[in-house]
Amino acid sequence: MKKKLTGLIFNRAFKYSEEPVFKLVSGRMSNYYFNCKAVTLHPEGMYLTGNLIFEMVKDLNIKGIGGLTLGADPVAYAVSYASFIKGNPIETFVVRKSAKAHGTMQWIEGDVRKGDRVVIVDDVITTGKSTIEAISRAKEAGLEIVKVICLVDRQEGGRENIEALGYKVDAVVLRDEVMELYRKQK
Repeated sequence: MKKKLTGLIFNRAFKYSEEPVFKLVSGRMSNYYFNCKAVTLHPEGMYLTGNLIFEMVKDLNIKGIGGLTLGADPVAYAVSYASFIKGNPIETFVVRKSAKAHGTMQWIEGDVRKGDRVVIVDDVITTGKSTIEAISRAKEAGLEIVKVICLVDRQEGGRENIEALGYKVDAVVLRDEVMELYRKQK
């Protein structure tokens, strides 16, 4: 499954240029770009993502899985769906980028409560900024963060930044694995 997902990421989500032409969220320019929504919103990509990450979390005794909207949403939905099919349901939650402007004015949507064990997910980790934002909001809500998982680790310090806060980070696919496919194709 991982080999298939890595191939999908390479074919659908990965762009490379000899010159750094891709502007990242940080404002920095890069030679490569991952748009993982092209995979996480694709039927096969959703199936593979959900099943692979479910296998990574199934024994953690967690109540929920989620992260900062929008990148984390399809990843968490896929895992939640796979978890139900496999008889071990895991709730999905969404961390908003800003508090809800009406009603309860919450930062987190979903059926998770103070004390619940959760996994934070993201589609791509570069510096870890959006993942760290999700961690902060989840901590403020009293959630117990058991682990952090990203679909793609760009291997640019994000994992280290998150682990410096005391959280274990696992990646489904590393940038180096995708670059290996790129080199083989050339």
